[in-house]
Amino acid sequence: MKETKIEKCINKVIHQEVVDKVKNELPMEEEIFELSDLFKVFGDTTRIKILFALWRQEMCVCDIAALLDISQSATSHQLKVLKNSKLVKFRRAGKVVYYSLSDNHVEQIFMQGLEHVRE
Repeated sequence: MKETKIEKCINKVIHQEVVDKVKNELPMEEEIFELSDLFKVFGDTTRIKILFALWRQEMCVCDIAALLDISQSATSHQLKVLKNSKLVKFRRAGKVVYYSLSDNHVEQIFMQGLEHVRE
């Protein structure tokens, strides 16, 4: 078996000005943590299906559950995760609660991701 030689940096930093520039532009640690949590929410296929449905149409829990063929309690749980991540919002109309995407940013994130996987 032939060994592959792995390239190693001899110096700790080769381009200090590049490292300093990028370091100064990094988001704050708390923002990085929140962004990481946001992307974790997108890591569930049921939540992606819900986001897609809500991108197309405002819907109630019962209709989302019927669309995805899952229980209303499972749907409610996923909607709670999406709501806590500020990805969906809701409004009440009598006894019915309707869900929709929180804002255009959510649609943009969703569409950019979908466009990326379709390339």
